[in-house]
Amino acid sequence: MSDGHERPPGWAAEQPPPYGAPASSPWAAPGREPGEQPPPPPQAPPYGQPYGQPYGQPQQPYGQQPYGPPGQAPGQPAPGYGYAPPPPALRPGIIPLRPLTLGDILDGTIKLIRSNPKAMLGLSAITALLVAIPVAVTQAVFVGSVGGVLSDPASATAEDVQRLDSGVFATYGGALVSQLIGIVAVTLLTGVITRILGRAVFGGRITAGEAWRLLKGRWPAMFGVVGILTALLLAPLLIVVPLTVALLAGVGQAQQAGVLFALIVLVGLPYIAYSLFLTARFSFATPAVVLEGRGPIDAMRRSWRLVTGDFWRVLGILLVTALLAGFISGVVSVPFTIAGMMIGMFGGGTTGASIVTAVLIAVGTMVGGMISYPVQAGVAGLLYTDRRMRSEAFDLVLQTAALEQQRQGWVHASADDLWHPSNAARS
Repeated sequence: MSDGHERPPGWAAEQPPPYGAPASSPWAAPGREPGEQPPPPPQAPPYGQPYGQPYGQPQQPYGQQPYGPPGQAPGQPAPGYGYAPPPPALRPGIIPLRPLTLGDILDGTIKLIRSNPKAMLGLSAITALLVAIPVAVTQAVFVGSVGGVLSDPASATAEDVQRLDSGVFATYGGALVSQLIGIVAVTLLTGVITRILGRAVFGGRITAGEAWRLLKGRWPAMFGVVGILTALLLAPLLIVVPLTVALLAGVGQAQQAGVLFALIVLVGLPYIAYSLFLTARFSFATPAVVLEGRGPIDAMRRSWRLVTGDFWRVLGILLVTALLAGFISGVVSVPFTIAGMMIGMFGGGTTGASIVTAVLIAVGTMVGGMISYPVQAGVAGLLYTDRRMRSEAFDLVLQTAALEQQRQGWVHASADDLWHPSNAARS
């Protein structure tokens, strides 16, 4: 019987239809002939063999997949792929020509001293000796006076006590003279070191005599900066000192300690903060005078602008440097000072003991200053360079000039002119 559909000739009623759809079926795969079997599914590669890699080839180590243009060796990343570290900064001299870290600044200062030890350490030793002589002499006199009293306190006469009082006042007088000499000598030393540093950044070297000649005409401006800064630091003391004396004189002896402590807390700490603020703000005035050829007022304004925006970092580096230099200087000079004090105290106040005391104290102060002076001057100069590179893109100017000097094979004296602010990449 018929179900209403015609079957092809020769088909039995119970015979199933052939596998697969006719060619006209919409479910046939494109390009497959009628009745063609589909391809078998891909088999998983053996254990440890990555997908997509031909069977039988050794597996490549992780991170060395053969990507990249044809013909490139496996394991070599294609251009534009992966992380490539930046090239090292150009370093023709004592520092890399890029914004500096604290380590770069300290390392550059050490390299500055090592590159020209005669000029750096020799001048620093002479400066420290000039500063140390008045202090050493007055301390030797004071120690001799104390030694005479300590050797036999019971037989101390009024003359011995008068000598002791004179030694105390002489010590203060010697300290004042040393401060005045130190202002002059350290100012000259800082100018010479800054001039040497300006050439050492490019890898050049100049002697102390050449630096002195290059600074001809710059000394009045440098002393002008020192004088203005000293006046700013001493101005509050003109009010504080008379006020302190008046307050202490108006109270009894029992209350003087409390009044003095209150003044230290209410006046002394703010004055320390005031001094640190001025020191940081005007720390680049001397490099501006020496390297940029500015006048004292203009140099102080220049320093103020350079420090703006990075005050705390500048102050922190200057404080760390001062503490580090002071610690090293103290470690070196303290043994000489202690030995001199012991000889003076137990020498019975004789002339020979006083002379030995003065010599030992002077040597200790000289050795300490020989280390601390160039370190502080070098850090200030390199920190000034760093601030110019950060705020004015000055590193681009230095790099261009350094490449030209390397091409010529020597550092020309015209490199000093590059420090002028007109050469900054941006202002």
